[in-house]
Amino acid sequence: MNNTLAIDTFLPYMRDVIRCEQSLHELNLMWRMIESSAKMNCPVEARTILPTMASTRAGFNQLEQELVQSLVREKVANVLAEIGTKAHYVIDIVVRNLYERTADVGFLATDHELCAFVAGLDGDQQSITARLRAYRSKYTVYDEILLLDPQGNVLAQIDPQSPLTHCNDALIARTLASDSWVESFGASDLRPGKRKALIYSRRMHHPDTGAIVGLLCLCFHFEQEMAGIFHSHRDPAGRAILLLLDGENRVIESGDPLWIALGAIVPVNRDGDTTLRLFGGRAYLVRTLVTEGYQSYPGPRGWQGQVMMPVDVAFNSNDHATRSALDPALADGLLSQAHTFCPPLFQIISAASTIRRVVWNGQVMTAGENDEARKLKSVLEQISETGARSDALFATSIGELYDTVLASKLRHAEFTAHLLVDLLDRNLYERSDDCRWWALTPELRSALAGDNADTTALNTLLNYINTLYTVYTRLVVYDANGVIVAASNEDLGAPSVCGNCIDAATLAAVCALRSEQAFHVTPFDPAPLYGDVPTYVYHAAIRDPHNAARIVGGIGIVFDAGPEFSAMLHGALDSDASMSALFIDRQGRIIASTDPTRPVGSLLDLDPALRQLPNGSSSSRIVIHDGHYAVLGVTVSNGYREFKVSDGYCEDVLAIVYAQLGAVSARNHAGHRATLRIDSDPTRTGGQEFATFFVDDALLALAAGNVLEALPASAVKPVSLGGRTDRVGVVILQRDGEIDRYVWVFDLSYLFSGVPSTQNSANQVVIVELGGQVIGLLVGELHAVAQFDAAQITTAPFVTQHSGRMVCNLIKANAGRLLIQVLDIDFLFGLLLPEQPTMETLAA
Repeated sequence: MNNTLAIDTFLPYMRDVIRCEQSLHELNLMWRMIESSAKMNCPVEARTILPTMASTRAGFNQLEQELVQSLVREKVANVLAEIGTKAHYVIDIVVRNLYERTADVGFLATDHELCAFVAGLDGDQQSITARLRAYRSKYTVYDEILLLDPQGNVLAQIDPQSPLTHCNDALIARTLASDSWVESFGASDLRPGKRKALIYSRRMHHPDTGAIVGLLCLCFHFEQEMAGIFHSHRDPAGRAILLLLDGENRVIESGDPLWIALGAIVPVNRDGDTTLRLFGGRAYLVRTLVTEGYQSYPGPRGWQGQVMMPVDVAFNSNDHATRSALDPALADGLLSQAHTFCPPLFQIISAASTIRRVVWNGQVMTAGENDEARKLKSVLEQISETGARSDALFATSIGELYDTVLASKLRHAEFTAHLLVDLLDRNLYERSDDCRWWALTPELRSALAGDNADTTALNTLLNYINTLYTVYTRLVVYDANGVIVAASNEDLGAPSVCGNCIDAATLAAVCALRSEQAFHVTPFDPAPLYGDVPTYVYHAAIRDPHNAARIVGGIGIVFDAGPEFSAMLHGALDSDASMSALFIDRQGRIIASTDPTRPVGSLLDLDPALRQLPNGSSSSRIVIHDGHYAVLGVTVSNGYREFKVSDGYCEDVLAIVYAQLGAVSARNHAGHRATLRIDSDPTRTGGQEFATFFVDDALLALAAGNVLEALPASAVKPVSLGGRTDRVGVVILQRDGEIDRYVWVFDLSYLFSGVPSTQNSANQVVIVELGGQVIGLLVGELHAVAQFDAAQITTAPFVTQHSGRMVCNLIKANAGRLLIQVLDIDFLFGLLLPEQPTMETLAA
């Protein structure tokens, strides 16, 4: 996507971002006023915090400029990604479907009975029409099938509503001149009742001489197919419209012709840039995708999938329930990984942390009851109040962007899962058609009925079919006893399967099929015909040509499940390394997987409620998957046309999509500050002030007089010197812009629990001083600087094995409802105090 974004173009349509911008501007002015007030009223007393306030103001200037841009950019990117995915899938589904049509016309045009009829050798119009209708009853994607002679005379057709005798369409000459299939789209007198028709044609040859005797035309039910695609993958909120375009950007099919009419020429966006496109006086976000083709089939020339979303409704989605639906611990943990899945969100969190540290440092610097500090109290109170407003703004901004990002990812995972089961059902629908039609092949019926099967001829026939339909590894024909009499790919070096027997259960199921419309599919289990690897094998009964009630054998077509399912899954993920996808059954058994740690046949640990979702239903949620926070999308198959809907076949498959969002930390403590408050009276005098902060789940305190300041954990520089596990590096203290000293930093969490801290953006380094010696303590979030009466402070008992004498007192805050552990500064320095590092020792 183009990184140049016209912020002012999109901002008027984002009410939440406008509110954020206004609040940022107001806070910026407030920080300026506080700084000015401090300079005018108490410049001497405020000298210790003026540099910090100046940096705060500078930070807000930058934040006001960059934060709004980040918010707008993220929202626009989410919309473009969402509509781009839909546009991609629209054209890909069409192309995959049409690929099957090229195989169909190639095979049917060589049908012996049809060729003999067109050549004038055998058959009558009534019987041939019945045969064509038998074909259409299996391949229901066609609404007309015609046989023509070279002059365009119609010899047979199946649509009684559009009787034809002659055709002058130019496709006749093109087809007769081509040695392959011909694809035609446009107005045609072969389909006089249609504005445009999509027709697949191929010339037919004399069975004996090979002379060109006519052509076959398969008319794809294009409008019906596109209506199904648009209905299945539409925007449920109705904010966007799905379109199929030709190479001139003209609308071939529209998801809503009353919105954008057929034949309209629309603006496109193939590059995915953020420029708005105008159409019909309305501004749209647009994504346009072309196909990469499928199985060497390029698709109709110039066709494109497109989705258009008016900008005035593009950002109106109701995403605010996303965060509230999450378990708080999960939400907090996921928020700690914002840098991995949403950099703008991480930027806001970092900015919030910076402002909180500024306020905390200001409170620390003015701790004490001397006269200078008292003069600065009013400024400090303003800092605290403005900091609280900053907190509220950041909480709102973080929450709204959090919801936007997560909702977008949830929708994407759910839509991808929906696409996957759609692709799977469409693909397997074709397999059910193929086995039933090939079972009607006259050569197979005659050979099995006459007990004189020419194995070589039958193998040649099956090989020919297999070259047209490459999704099968093998086709086999077996007699009434289940003995395989012919097979394709017998010459590929693998052991011959001829003479082997179909298993008894499958043979019994085939012999029980009541009509030529019925078929049988083996369970997804290891199949001998597939190298004992799991797959589906589709079977249909072969019937006596003179007595359809008599079953003389069957045909089994072995679906190449491994590569075909893998191609579906990987194609839908579009090379996104953070995503994985699987097909599973209702029991959780894996049918296909892009995850090498979850092979086919193993079980996926999935919530039973998701495995029992109704057919056609989808769901998405945030989960922990393989030690990572992840978006989970699930959709249950719903069939396609009559397949799994009205044909009696039931085999539910679930598509599962995982999108990783970041590793789960053993400790996630985001959000403490928002949920925990200390009741404190800022006018109180005579008490003792403590600086408080979090270490893991514990709220700790240090006497404010021993605290110099807090620095971001990112300021810590790792140093290999020393080798102590509790020592994580050094920070540089500055004075007047110059390096003052290097200070060792110790991991306070490790000192308490023996487990190193998990580094994240919330970590801080508290700089403490005792008797002229200075050390840094790596902690979690900063909390507050508060004053407590002596009555609230009590001696602490032995707290934990690791803490020992580290905790000397307890503060009973909030009327005893909150206990704060006070660290023994003397014990800490006695435990940790090394020689301070120098520039020379660090350089060494």
